[in-house]
This record gives sequence, C-alpha cells and structure tokens, in this order.
Amino acid sequence: MLWDDLDAGCARAAELGYDAVEIFAPAADAVDHQHLRELLDRHQLALAAVGTGAGWVKHRLQLADADGAKRLAASQFVRSIIDFGGAFGASAIIGSMQGRSGDGVDKATARGYLADALDELGEYASQYNTPLIFEPLNRYETNQVNTVADGVALLEGLSTTNVALLCDLFHMNIEEDDVAEAVRFGGKHVGHVHFVDSNRRPVGHGHLDMRTAVAALREIGYQGYLSAEAFPYPTPDAAAEQTIRAFHFWLSATA
Repeated sequence: MLWDDLDAGCARAAELGYDAVEIFAPAADAVDHQHLRELLDRHQLALAAVGTGAGWVKHRLQLADADGAKRLAASQFVRSIIDFGGAFGASAIIGSMQGRSGDGVDKATARGYLADALDELGEYASQYNTPLIFEPLNRYETNQVNTVADGVALLEGLSTTNVALLCDLFHMNIEEDDVAEAVRFGGKHVGHVHFVDSNRRPVGHGHLDMRTAVAALREIGYQGYLSAEAFPYPTPDAAAEQTIRAFHFWLSATA
C-alpha cells in the first residue's frame, strides 16, 4: 500500500504500529541493502517477505516457460530475491512467476516445470533457514494452482519440505467454496497470509467474513505475518490506517 517511497513508507508503517513490511521490488539490486537495514533498525521493523512478482510483471519471466533458457533466467531471478530476503530472515514469495500452461506447454508439463523449480528453489532457500512461499492465484491470473487444496497437493508431491503456502484472502474469495475451511485444509502448510478484502481493497472495504477466516487461522495455530497486499484505496495512507484498525479489531474480536 505504501508504495511510493521506501523511506517514507517505513516511517509511516512504524508510526501506525506495524511490526514489519513486505517489499515488492523490480529486482534484488533495486534496493540498497545497507540502507534498508538501517531503515528497518531505525523504525524497529522486520522484513516480513519479499515478492518475486516483478519477475513476471516487469521482466516477463515465469517458471513454466516452454523455453528452457527463459525458465533458467526465471529461476535465477527468484534465487536473487531469495538471497535478498534471506539476508534479513525473510522469505521470497512465488505467485505470478509460477506461470501457466499453454503457448507450447501442456498442463502436465507446466506443472512438472513448476514442481521442479519449487524443489530446487525451496532447497536453495533453506540456507537462510526460511521457507520459500508459494501462492495459489485466481483463475484469471494462472491456470496452474488456483486453490489451497491444489497448493497442498503440489507441496506434498515435492521432495523438499521447505516450501510453504501463502493464503491470499482476495484470491481465495474467488476460488474457494469456503475461505475458512480452505485455511483449515491448508493447516500446517500455511506459512504466510495476505490479509485483504474480497475486492483487493483494505479489510473493511469488501464483503469477506473476516471473523471466520481469522478464527480458522487461530485453529491451525498460525504464527506468521498477516501482510496487507491491498490496493492503496482511497489513498495509500488511508489504506494503511484502515488496515491497522482492521488488524486490531479482528484479532481482538476472535481472541
């Protein structure tokens, strides 16, 4: 939400009472690591996670590409983000870079490419004692993995145990019959949560049943971050204020 300026965003996040920030950078070398460390230390913030989405959005790289050279470039991009986040004890997230079948790759082959990449990259992330985070996306963004159940099946078929699942409430609102039940099904595999409303606006600007979703997270013993990947609606600052209010309300309401 606080996307316009890293320094100002960290300062505002700390002022509002956030514990951590999640960074979506165009590349691993786009952020000065020493400056980021100083910012986080100054504001007593942690780095919750780092996104790899720019690999697809900006560089058009995805892990299921029909072209082997492009798959390798995609894997190398993810490795660089793993290194970036790992230095701060933060996990990298694979969402849009999971790619899709079509364009010369059938469904089974695309899934195989993705599984191979997750095995390799999950093991690579283990050197930092952080899991790689994998995010199911809605059907309009990928035809690879759309539901928590699909994500669990993918993870349980891997040889590595160092890949966890991201439950993004926006995507789940589109794909799941019951968001809370899907969280329960994810269970031990859930390693990160995008706490956002049904329309990708901050919690409170949509129609998701947050009471049951948060209760389900408590039931599975989830101890990770609730990260606000939301539109800056109606403004970045208003979105950040609304989200921290929602955190406090729903976490106390379901305690």
